[in-house]
Amino acid sequence: MAERSVTTPSTRKELKDTLWKAADKLRGSMSAAQYKDVVLGLIFLKYVSDAFQEKRDQIAEQARAEGLDEEDVAETLEDRDEYASGAFWVDPDARWAALVADAKVTEGSTIGQRINEAMDLLMRDNPSLAGTLPRLFNGNNVDQRRLAELMDLLNSVQFSGQGAAKARDLLGEVYEYFLANFALSEGHRGGEFYTPASVVRIIVEVLQPKTGRVYDPCCGSGGMFVQAEKFLEAHDADPTNLAVYGQELNESTWRMAKMNLAIHGLGGNLGPRWGDTFALDYHSDVQMDFVMANPPFNIKDWNRRESDPRWVYGVPPAKNANYAWMQHILSKLAPGGTAGVVMANGSMTSSSNGEGDIRAQFVEHDIVAAMVALPDKLFRSTGIPACLWFFARDKGVGPGGSVDRRGQVLFIDAREMGYMITRAQRGLRAEEIQRIADTVHAWRGMEQLAVSTADVTVEEDAEVTAAGAEYEDVAGFCKSVSTAEIKAAGYALTPGRYVGMAEAPKDAEPLDEKIARLTSELNAQFAESSLLQNRVHRALENLA
Repeated sequence: MAERSVTTPSTRKELKDTLWKAADKLRGSMSAAQYKDVVLGLIFLKYVSDAFQEKRDQIAEQARAEGLDEEDVAETLEDRDEYASGAFWVDPDARWAALVADAKVTEGSTIGQRINEAMDLLMRDNPSLAGTLPRLFNGNNVDQRRLAELMDLLNSVQFSGQGAAKARDLLGEVYEYFLANFALSEGHRGGEFYTPASVVRIIVEVLQPKTGRVYDPCCGSGGMFVQAEKFLEAHDADPTNLAVYGQELNESTWRMAKMNLAIHGLGGNLGPRWGDTFALDYHSDVQMDFVMANPPFNIKDWNRRESDPRWVYGVPPAKNANYAWMQHILSKLAPGGTAGVVMANGSMTSSSNGEGDIRAQFVEHDIVAAMVALPDKLFRSTGIPACLWFFARDKGVGPGGSVDRRGQVLFIDAREMGYMITRAQRGLRAEEIQRIADTVHAWRGMEQLAVSTADVTVEEDAEVTAAGAEYEDVAGFCKSVSTAEIKAAGYALTPGRYVGMAEAPKDAEPLDEKIARLTSELNAQFAESSLLQNRVHRALENLA
């Protein structure tokens, strides 16, 4: 076994930081994509082994409680049907303990080769993992000694436990921590697989996906699905109430999403393989109750067909896929469906190449529910300002809300929210996410639920609770606007255009009294200035 080079950390933060530093030693000559796949694949392998062993212990305990002798217990433990729910089957040669025992390079067989073989066994024995797991561990650019050191460090941590909530599971936290750090280290390309947690939280908290089908046509590493599961857990709802559907173009990112869902205990249909949503919609025959997406901004080269039936509101331009993404999303919505979509700010006002006409059709067909302008520097991958579009097939009274909002759009200007995590990175506080969600819910007449404070900052004196108040326009922050007013503004959907300026704080001092006081203070300062000037002149005369 490789000698441990670091002390086992004692807290979760220390663990995540230590694992990141240890994993970062592997970077070497590997490309960012390979490095990411190697590290996340190793973490996933530790997870499935721990989950398998935990399930194995439970089966053994139950078998003994039923009076089986040790021979029958051993036979039961090798019955794969016993593991049908709650764990992947892990072959003896793929189990973590067996791999750790072979971590040193011996007789020409490296630990990387053994891990590759373990990945093959997992995919062979678990059809849902077929074609998913990476096999990069024995490449010439992988430092086998450091790979063994990372395994040793992972070996000191148990990534499972009785009663541990899946969304709070330590490995889930580690995996998400690594995704965030990979996105930061990869810069622009990191945005292909990672959406900032605070942005995902707004979408999920606004939509409240409690039951039905949830879909992401460009799912990245699956962050939208994970946050939806956390929402259900925070409100004591059954996560099996949601059916997950997604699609992802990038092969490596699709694999990450599959692993991420498995780590969080989520089943999901991400298609038979990675693929272009525009070229082939893997879920073309499924209508969705919720769509949550962060499509890549302003794609110039995309699979465009003018005759595509998804272009109900107008054919998107060839050099920008923003309105193609939105129309694809709208084509997926069930009659009562809702959607939240991250878009570049330009999408709210652009009139080039027919985009303005498509936006006008969105408004005239009354499918835009709310627009949210986000603060800058939320995204690691791009400096382009972003906004959120919320769509609804039906804004009348019904399951979607108790207030009829047909013919209206809610505008929220959240550009002044947030706090600086670093000089280049902004985050949102839990109470700010709460305010945005509560505003939408009050406007629509929806149930207002307190947001979870996990993984977001909470001000020390802040109260994160459901507001329950009726909706009111707030100058500088939110306004409900009629379709006629939007049409008069040329169908621009920029919140700042409608919400106006925030009201200046009211001054308790009457104006005439304030003028008299300020005049008196100014005269006193003039008198003091004159006195000081005379003193200076006399001092200079004495020096002459």
